[in-house]
Amino acid sequence: MARPQMLKLAEVLAELGMSRAAFYRMRARKQGPRLYKLPNGQLRVRRTDLDDWLADCEAAAA
Repeated sequence: MARPQMLKLAEVLAELGMSRAAFYRMRARKQGPRLYKLPNGQLRVRRTDLDDWLADCEAAAA
């Protein structure tokens, strides 16, 4: 079984076209994809979590 692809926060921000500050404001409102904190303190987002979150956003907008 393949390991899930984990994206760096910078990669997620680039894909969303969003600033780090805007992303953290969204997270403070309990929105956004699930974040995973690594033992070294870096943040990651699973590709599947990001895709699911984007699909939910598109469905809510429709």
